[in-house]
Formats: sequence, C-alpha cells, structure tokens
Amino acid sequence: MQTRNKVMDDLSKLMTNAMGVAQGAKDEAETAMNGMMDRWLANRNLVTREEFDAVRAMAQKAREENEALKARLDALEKSEPKTDTK
Repeated sequence: MQTRNKVMDDLSKLMTNAMGVAQGAKDEAETAMNGMMDRWLANRNLVTREEFDAVRAMAQKAREENEALKARLDALEKSEPKTDTK
C-alpha cells in the first residue's frame, strides 16, 4: 500500500510541475503576442487611447480659449466708437 502512495505522490508532483510549466508557457506566449501586437500597431502609425485622449483634451482647451478670445474681441468691438475709414 505504501508503494501505491509513493506512486500517487510522484504522479501528483509531476502534475503540479506540469501545470507550473504550462502556466509559464502561457505567460511567455502572452508576452510574445503583446510584443508582436505592439510592433504591428507601431508600424501602422496608430495612436494609443492615452495619446488620443490627450490630443482631444488639448483641442477642447484650444476651442474654449478661442471662444473666450472671440467673445472678448466682440465685446471690445462693441465698446469702441465706429470710425469711418473713407
């Protein structure tokens, strides 16, 4: 009976080691795939979500500043007396 327990223990250790190797292979495959995808995307001149969001925020800020300057200019033009350029 003790021999059978030894065989089961060895089999259990073997399966545990195999699962560890499989997990390592999975992690390595994921890392390799992520690297390949990053290179593929870089070659397509695509931007990341973070870059897109940053540029969108800058454009929104520029639009707001432009609107504020336009409102200020309109207010200044209304307050100035009209002059005849003829």
